[in-house]
Amino acid sequence: MTDDALEFLSEILEMPAPTGQEMDAQRLWAGYIAPFSDEQHCDAYGSTWALLKAEDASAPTLMLDAHADEIGFSIRYIDEKGFARIERVGGSDVAIARGRRIRFQGTEGEVIGITGNTAIHIRDDGDKVPKLWELYVDFGCSSREELEATGLRVGDMGVYCDGVLMLQDNRIICRALDDRLCGFILAQIARELKSQDIRPEWNIIFANTVQEEIGCMGAEMLSYRLKPDAAICLDVTHATDSPGLDHGRYGDVRLAEGGCICIGPTCHPNLNARMELVSSQHDIPMQREVAGSRTGTNADSIFRSRRGVPCANLSLPLRYMHSPVEMADKRDVESCVDLMVEFIKSLKADDDFAHRLYDK
Repeated sequence: MTDDALEFLSEILEMPAPTGQEMDAQRLWAGYIAPFSDEQHCDAYGSTWALLKAEDASAPTLMLDAHADEIGFSIRYIDEKGFARIERVGGSDVAIARGRRIRFQGTEGEVIGITGNTAIHIRDDGDKVPKLWELYVDFGCSSREELEATGLRVGDMGVYCDGVLMLQDNRIICRALDDRLCGFILAQIARELKSQDIRPEWNIIFANTVQEEIGCMGAEMLSYRLKPDAAICLDVTHATDSPGLDHGRYGDVRLAEGGCICIGPTCHPNLNARMELVSSQHDIPMQREVAGSRTGTNADSIFRSRRGVPCANLSLPLRYMHSPVEMADKRDVESCVDLMVEFIKSLKADDDFAHRLYDK
């Protein structure tokens, strides 16, 4: 990665974007990808896309999708002493939620609070995981009025304060690597195509969609609107190379061994076959994983849009998902970029990934 690419990655990871409040991060992403694409747009709910046009306007369209939103918390109730009870936004893990710093966005700007953590010496429940409604945020205020004077209200959202950290040169640590890192990958694919002066034979949509963490809503809306002829969803998957994980139960996915294609009913075998061919031809590392039914990604919404869209899933291995210390490897990021660039370069105008009863 170039220095300016890493600077952009750090900037977009630092930007809070809980589900439903993605637009600040979307504007940042759109501004970065603009020099490498022909058009940039967003829809009513904020899903944002950049279009790289083929020379032939009637060419088929490939949509590359990542999601812009992250998990977080929202304020459910403020008591008379100024403590706030919270609701989860997406799949936030209450088991690790005590004793954390959270950045909330209010009408007057950012307000930082901490989730209370009663000392173990005077806690009756020992190490029991708290119920969601037992969590509270302490903003250092003495009353509801004092807290509301900061600009915070019921419904305001927050994310953990944890920022970017690098370990051993290649390991990236941060909250929201799921899936901000794949939005970054989309931008780097566009950048690399531009640097190689490649004008693909297919139209390419780089889609950074919203509200994945609550049910893949943005991708459903956007795939219906843009009618892609094929799609590849880029998201994260569980790396299973840390202690305590049974490979027989969860599969064998490792950091620094490449992106991971998903084999399962959602993921079209013709697209998977092309990705594996490209991987082999260009010596790009790639792993495999299995989804017996749903993938748990935007692919589940995209593939069933309208009459059906041939769709595949390319995932970035990630340790400690939905935590403030998600861990990915730069080498996997680079291999996913390389794979998608070569995949796009392999596309011919008459390629058709749909199943057919008879050969053309």
